[in-house]
Amino acid sequence: MYRVPRYTISLVREGSVGVEDKIARDSATARDILAPVFVGLDREQCVVMVLDAKHKAIGINVVSVGSLNVSIVHPREVFKPAILLNAAAVILAHNHPSGDPTPSEEDHALTNRLQEAGKCLGIPLLDHLVLGDHGTFMSFADQGLMEGNTR
Repeated sequence: MYRVPRYTISLVREGSVGVEDKIARDSATARDILAPVFVGLDREQCVVMVLDAKHKAIGINVVSVGSLNVSIVHPREVFKPAILLNAAAVILAHNHPSGDPTPSEEDHALTNRLQEAGKCLGIPLLDHLVLGDHGTFMSFADQGLMEGNTR
């Protein structure tokens, strides 16, 4: 007889990020919550901010650490912490070490793919932020590039 292993899945808290406001009311507030995660990075990093039903940030998870100009992101890694934390929604963010927050074609394709995955899971992707230098950023939601998601 084959014995199937049984597992318990848990989250491990690695620390916290101090923020003024923990409610992601708009893209600027979301950027303010997430910006400290990207300070001093010399390569692309992608993170997901997990939100409760009132859009309070209940967790931030590093999804991918890439190279100077690319980071490989898969929906599985984006939504895993959201599922484990019983999230109502997520916001994705990544930096452009070049300092220019203009999204690439790959950024657009990733956003579309994650929106579809979020629909299937019932955990909407509210926004995708691309952070540049000196507080500059681009919000897919602000640019009208998100399908029907509202804060």
